[in-house]
Formats: sequence, structure tokens, C-alpha cells
Amino acid sequence: MQTLWNQLKNKLSQIAPKIVVGLHQGVTGAQIKELEGKLNVKLPKDFIAFYKVHNGQNEATPWMVDGEELLSFDRIYQEWRVWKDLLDDKHFEESDGKQYSSEPENGIKNVWWNDQWIPFTYDGAGNHLCLDLDPDGDGNYGQIIRMWHDDSIRTLHGKSFTQWITNYNTQLQNDDLVYAEDNSAIINKNDV
Repeated sequence: MQTLWNQLKNKLSQIAPKIVVGLHQGVTGAQIKELEGKLNVKLPKDFIAFYKVHNGQNEATPWMVDGEELLSFDRIYQEWRVWKDLLDDKHFEESDGKQYSSEPENGIKNVWWNDQWIPFTYDGAGNHLCLDLDPDGDGNYGQIIRMWHDDSIRTLHGKSFTQWITNYNTQLQNDDLVYAEDNSAIINKNDV
């Protein structure tokens, strides 16, 4: 992951140096244990390796991930807690006590939200890319899914964190993702 981070930072330094300045130091073993304990999960090894280099970004700097903030461990917990509180308050339940259904792609459970969907990006409007630590059927532990707060569609964005971040890096290196000053974020060049 260090090599991948070096490639990311090299490209970001050229197109959006403020993002690189806003990256946090990597997580420690104690921080990993703490977050896993709060979330009651075991985080995938590739995700941990990535965060050991940099613990997300400062939310006040331009956003790094296609118009979204790369969450730090503290921000991961904050965003997860919002969803967990809504789940516990039965916000996603129908009158019969069943959770609202969604429109998931293959391998994603048909629920509105699952407390083992761990958000690691945030778009400022309640939407996230999440680690899916409770996949359905043909899914993979640690797959990356898109969670919309107001839309039932749940899409698969990578079979693993490594696959997702490698694809992101390829898009960045190929200039498919660019820095947009108006958005203060890296976005898809087609959205400029």
C-alpha cells in the first residue's frame, strides 16, 4: 500500500497539493483495535494496510475521492454512528418490523442499511462508499459498495478494497479524475 500511496500522492501533488497536505498520519495498532471494538467488526487487512500509511484526510481540505472526503477513523465512526442510531431507532423498518428493502446488485444484502457496512467516504449529503463486511450469497467480505441515503440502489464498486483503490489510482493516473476548483475536490473529468 505504501507504493500505491506514493503514486497517489505524486499525482495529487501535481493537480491538488492541498489534498496531500491534508492527509493524516497513519493509524496505530491501538487505533485499529479501538475502531474495530466500537464497530464490533474485523477490518480487512488491505483496508488496514492502506490506513496505516494515511488515516484519511482533513475534512477541511479538498476532497480526494471523486467528490468525496476520504474519512479518517474518527470520521468513519461518526458517520457509522449516524446510521447505527437510525437503525436502532427503527428508522428503516416497515410497520411489520421488517427493514425496508433495497435494490442491491448481486452479492449485496437486500436491506436499507446494515451495521456491517462501514463508510469510508462521504459526499456531504449522506452518501458513502462502504466496506461490506456482511455480504450476501456470492459477495466477498470487504467488498466495496455504494450506499445512498435516499435511493434504494446498492451497487458493487470493487470485490475488495485493493481492487477498488487500484482502480481509483488507475483513473487518477490516466487523468480520468481531475481537480475541480469549483467543487474543491477530485472529480470525474466528465463531470467538470
